[in-house]
Amino acid sequence: MSWISPFQLSQLGILGMNRRNVSYIAEYNERKHFPNVDNKLTTKLLATEAGLAVPELISVVETQHAIQNLEETLGSLTDFVAKPASGSGGKGILVIVGKDKDGNFIKSSGVAITLADVQRHLTNTISGLHSLGGRPDVAFLERRVVVDDYFTPLSHKGVPDIRLIVFKGFPVMGMLRLATKASDGKANLHQGALGVGLDIATGQAVNAIQFDQPVSHHPDTGADLSKITIPHWDSLLKLASQCYEVCELGYLGCDIVLDKTHGPMILELNARPGLSIQLANNRGLVPRLRDLEGQKTRKMSIDARVEYSKEVIATL
Repeated sequence: MSWISPFQLSQLGILGMNRRNVSYIAEYNERKHFPNVDNKLTTKLLATEAGLAVPELISVVETQHAIQNLEETLGSLTDFVAKPASGSGGKGILVIVGKDKDGNFIKSSGVAITLADVQRHLTNTISGLHSLGGRPDVAFLERRVVVDDYFTPLSHKGVPDIRLIVFKGFPVMGMLRLATKASDGKANLHQGALGVGLDIATGQAVNAIQFDQPVSHHPDTGADLSKITIPHWDSLLKLASQCYEVCELGYLGCDIVLDKTHGPMILELNARPGLSIQLANNRGLVPRLRDLEGQKTRKMSIDARVEYSKEVIATL
């Protein structure tokens, strides 16, 4: 790719990291509200209290005593997800998809581990191995998301998720993240997952990238990325828009999954969402953010905000 000057990037409406940090995160996200999203357990409890759909909470693990009683806690469960409350970048997330005939747990990668391995993982989690700054943490167990059948031919293992940037309660840009072999089955763009830009009005794919380079097909499944249209798109937009009132952050990243049975569910929220979503959409965020900065939006309903995003923001 040829070099592009900062002036050219500005002309294209690309939001850079410094401007994002100063003009949007610092301006619209009060620091006192950061714990609402930096702690995944707090996010889950706030969303549940507000009546928003999230994966069901099984148990909170705070002590070694709770870890020793893990077998009793799980009961007959054969699949679950263990997460650190204060982890980042997908670190420390353990996904169990079933059990083998010997009673061992099967990870999403297909590797078998014992109950003792799971307990060791939880011990490391509460000791702070996966937390920001290495501080002691809390782990929690939740029901595993069973991904909607629509995504089965699209992604290499893992659970695809939809990242939506929400500004002042308005969804402004969306991206589907698809796992690959390179990303080891995780929907993490930095590790090689695909980012598929989505039209805010329709949920249809508009562009796709891997390692910041354009791609047209999934490298492992061969799926034609241009043919993707996300199911339940309006419900996804409304769920993301509702997160504005729940976490009280003006500039927000919402990660949503489509469960086979329960539909759209909030996976986590982010006060500092990344900027690669612009590459995935081949479009800058600045014009969309500027439009909303100039609008009187405080009294608009969730439905009205979503319709404005579909009718106006999608065209910018």
